[in-house]
Amino acid sequence: MDYNPVKIEVLPVLYTPAVEHQAERQATSPAFIDANTLLATLDEVHHQHLIPVFVKDNEPLISQGDFINATVDAVSDVFRGERIQYPQVRVSHPIKGRIPDAKSKPASQLQEWEKTLYYERMIFAIEIPSIQDTVGGNTLSLTIGGMKAYNLDNLYNRKGADEHFKVFIGFQNKVCTNMCVWTDGYLSDLRVKNVDQLRMAIYMMLRAYNQDNLLHRVRCLPEYTLSEQQFALLLGRCRMYQHLPNNTKQHIPPLLFGDTQLGAVCKDYYRDESFCRESDGSINLWRLYNLFTGANKSSYIDTFLDRSVNALQFVEQVRAGLDGQGTSWYLQ
Repeated sequence: MDYNPVKIEVLPVLYTPAVEHQAERQATSPAFIDANTLLATLDEVHHQHLIPVFVKDNEPLISQGDFINATVDAVSDVFRGERIQYPQVRVSHPIKGRIPDAKSKPASQLQEWEKTLYYERMIFAIEIPSIQDTVGGNTLSLTIGGMKAYNLDNLYNRKGADEHFKVFIGFQNKVCTNMCVWTDGYLSDLRVKNVDQLRMAIYMMLRAYNQDNLLHRVRCLPEYTLSEQQFALLLGRCRMYQHLPNNTKQHIPPLLFGDTQLGAVCKDYYRDESFCRESDGSINLWRLYNLFTGANKSSYIDTFLDRSVNALQFVEQVRAGLDGQGTSWYLQ
């Protein structure tokens, strides 16, 4: 079998001063995602990470740094005059290498300048703390961000092929840094050919976003409560869902959370300082929603945003069942 390695090229990256000058430095805060991610600075992404290229013509893909810059440009334009924090960047799945002159060296003897590195997956969030609201006694802060995973692109193509991005705008719960994202603030499969198209797509999403839509959906959640027995039934059904026959699943609202996340929901039902059960074992849907978004922080980068949206979809259909607007399979 012929092996055609994906080429990686070191390219100079034009750093956009607007990122530094129009965004205030973000104070140290808990991560909005954990899993297997590492914290990275924007400077590292720009100057230390390699940029993959299309194999057929050796032209570079849109870099992760340019993606962040394009988002900051759009955010700075749409939310002019607001306080915009410095992007928080998380990366995962490192692809390590070395320069040719060091090919025979033991790893322990490599100098830093002989090593090469890029991360296959990256996610970032930009908080706007001057735009806030309160739900269930928790402060929510408007947040914009995106995800880039090079494994979604066809690197064996030529420049001009579609490149894949995910972009979102929603709110971050300041108590726990959980993300609240809804479908109208999420581009799950944004495909563009260049940075200008990327910047314009982000700009259009931000301009069209109606933040009251999401806030309206979550403001009512504290008014609905599950008993301890209902919560136990709900969690058991959630675990059953993953093993249902496909023809049965087609008639049930999907749940994207796996056993790891559901186990975290169960644990935090008893132990979470902010969103655990009441003394009688009951839990309102706002707390339940935050247990799911909290558990989502253990997801990998490429599933994090889809599960963020699914968390609200799931809790909303539970609310509809409690409200008599339909029958929720998860509560039967």
